[in-house]
Amino acid sequence: MLKYRLIVSDFDGTLRRTEGGVSEGNARAVRDFLAAGGKFALCTGRMPSSILPYARELTPDGLAAAYQGAIVFEVGTGRRLRDVRIPNAEAVAIARAFQENGRHVHVYDGDDFYVNKADEYLGFYERVCGVKGIVTPADIASEIDRRGICPHKILVMCAAEERDGIYAFAAEKFGKRFYVTTSTENLVELTMPGCDKGDALAAFADYYGIPVENTAAVGDNINDLPMIRRAGLGVAVANGDAALRAEAGFVTRSCDEDGVAYVIRKYGLGEEL
Repeated sequence: MLKYRLIVSDFDGTLRRTEGGVSEGNARAVRDFLAAGGKFALCTGRMPSSILPYARELTPDGLAAAYQGAIVFEVGTGRRLRDVRIPNAEAVAIARAFQENGRHVHVYDGDDFYVNKADEYLGFYERVCGVKGIVTPADIASEIDRRGICPHKILVMCAAEERDGIYAFAAEKFGKRFYVTTSTENLVELTMPGCDKGDALAAFADYYGIPVENTAAVGDNINDLPMIRRAGLGVAVANGDAALRAEAGFVTRSCDEDGVAYVIRKYGLGEEL
């Protein structure tokens, strides 16, 4: 009997290697865990179309979460179990607050994302995530209003030295109404309350009928805190943020050393390592 019957992993900085892609060691460990009767799911801040190719390869009959958990969906059918959006008027207010400060803003609507600046940040994001943004006028807030968009997530890209200030601004201005988090040194993200990775993990567990105490979660950054706190076993990769490593029940190898595979084999399959 598997103690941890469901293992949930973040993608970027956790399952994905620094240079890109999923290693054969990680993929093989997932296959072995599924063959033993376990369940594995990806939980990411990415948009569905960006994570779907990897989810199809690893868990074609499983579940995945996008936008921190604003969308939870069946990989094989695309059916959404959760689909939580920011109301249009509030999305317009958020976008306007950031654009007035000259920020690079992304607004995500399903498999589309709108962006107010075609700059180096956009080029980097598109390359890493394998998606293309819809460039709007600089006044992205008015464009969201005009289109009636109720987005799943709003994101700001910035220089690393600016992130903490932008995060503090977002938390002070919007933190009582929205979930504000960060997933890399260059990103600040907002979703609706209840759209964090802990809630996504709980949705996975409920779908499979697995008690939360029989789940494990692996991550690398602040947006992974809710799921490592919620899971029966919370794990940080060695390359993870210090705050996450401090709260984790276990620190595994880095993303470039098949850290997720190590967790699967040690805690999922119970192998002696």
